[in-house]
Amino acid sequence: MLQQQPKKHPKPLNAYAKYSGLAIQMAIVIGGGCFGGFKLDEYYQNQTPIFTIILSLVSIAIAMYLVLKDFIKPQP
Repeated sequence: MLQQQPKKHPKPLNAYAKYSGLAIQMAIVIGGGCFGGFKLDEYYQNQTPIFTIILSLVSIAIAMYLVLKDFIKPQP
């Protein structure tokens, strides 16, 4: 007779650590993009902050990709 193994439920602390890590990762990616764009605008002395705008939007897209990739990952 086969015994059924009890289902493992994720611990709340593990989920909290996982989502905190995702938030920190997003903040670093977006902050890095904004900072890089600001420094490029400062270097080229642009009147409009075009590099800041472009790199901010690109970094938001990259951060969203990384988060969605982690959510869609198949669970073991």
